[in-house]
Amino acid sequence: MTRSEQLRDAARLWREHLDADFPADLRGVEFEGIDMVMLDADTAGCVCTWLNNGGALDPERRHIPQACLEDLARVIPQISAPSGRQYHQRLHRLALLVLSASKAK
Repeated sequence: MTRSEQLRDAARLWREHLDADFPADLRGVEFEGIDMVMLDADTAGCVCTWLNNGGALDPERRHIPQACLEDLARVIPQISAPSGRQYHQRLHRLALLVLSASKAK
């Protein structure tokens, strides 16, 4: 996948994410010590920065997508509601796009 394709796919997923409400049943919920609201905020902040910077992350943020991917992989199997699972799977795909594009540099 080319860089422009990664940016295009990420922008499309990001628009979907912005249009989606955070799953109400996951507010205040933690799985394995991972706060779901903070995981959303950390991942979203990283994706937003990456998109706004044309597909680049500053050195301080380069570790965030990997940490978010690991946390998302741990919590997604524990989410029982389909809407919450779908919401976090989209976040996972976004973090994966950011991470793969960052490693390809």
